[in-house]
Amino acid sequence: MSKNFLEIQNGNFVASEKNKVNNVNLIIKNQGEIVSLLGPSGIGKTTILRTLAGLQRLNSGKIFLKGKLISSDRTHIEPEERNIALSFQDNSLFPNYNVIDNINFGKRRANGSASLVDTNEIIKILHINAILEKFPHQISAGEAQRVSLARSIISKPDLLLLDEPFSNIDQSLKDEIQVSVKKLLKRIGLTTIIVTHDSYEAFSMADKCGIILNQQLKQYDVPYNVHHEPNSIEVANFLNKGVFIDVEIIDSECAVHRLKHAELGEIRGKLSNKLPSGSKARLLLQPEDLIHDDQSKLKLDVVDRKFRGTNFIYTLKTKSGEHLPVFVHSHHIHQHEENEKFGVQSPIYIDHLVCF
Repeated sequence: MSKNFLEIQNGNFVASEKNKVNNVNLIIKNQGEIVSLLGPSGIGKTTILRTLAGLQRLNSGKIFLKGKLISSDRTHIEPEERNIALSFQDNSLFPNYNVIDNINFGKRRANGSASLVDTNEIIKILHINAILEKFPHQISAGEAQRVSLARSIISKPDLLLLDEPFSNIDQSLKDEIQVSVKKLLKRIGLTTIIVTHDSYEAFSMADKCGIILNQQLKQYDVPYNVHHEPNSIEVANFLNKGVFIDVEIIDSECAVHRLKHAELGEIRGKLSNKLPSGSKARLLLQPEDLIHDDQSKLKLDVVDRKFRGTNFIYTLKTKSGEHLPVFVHSHHIHQHEENEKFGVQSPIYIDHLVCF
């Protein structure tokens, strides 16, 4: 018996020898929370959703929903008795129903704990009003994805499972829909698990984020901590948010910890994990950690510059050959070219010193 809304205890999810996730422990404490599962394609994320929905058996472990055991090595509640809605990445609409009838099919089976949502509201949010009379073969993959999402939300499940729900939607529409859908899910209290390989989507949509790598749930935490304090080099490398540089721990006892890099000099901040003074470590350096300062005496060579809309990402090279990424706002008056010198504010202060 579990007091949490959803709890997975030592769950082993297996679809094949390569497609499996072992020993998963995951808790959704309260109704209405949104969780994202983030990892590369083919890692087993969808297998977890299919098992939660009852389409596959749990290899071992236990799954509780609203205090009821729904899956174990001996127990398997059938999908139709779970009141869990799964919206697949690919088109799963009824081909002989038009769009509005597909949506209304979900409405006919609504009996969960979430608040009932108005059909016209979800149609407006997902921008599908113009295709209501069309059939699945007459609409695009992105439109079919939105219709499937509408049908799932309308069905008022206890748990909503979304498999790459925005992958086929144009970027110009995706951001708007993500914001609107999140607000709706929160307002109606619909507990949701979203599977994605897009870290921005995972972080923006979810209250908690699980990182799945090499057949394991490596980290399960609020998105801020996953981004700023990855619990392993493996997670940091997957998120691809920075580089690791060699440092020495000068002082880990004071309120402000001090590290030293051979060329960058002293780096101050708060160590996210305890390391003794005098030890060697690898420090995660993310693009937002270094601050550009044209007046600084600490200057490095520019070896690359990428324009990312609101920012430039400069790549700087140290004398030892380390390449360091730095964000600079695109309105910064002076744009640096390759082989120019680039000033970095010193001493360096980083809120989260992530070292391994």
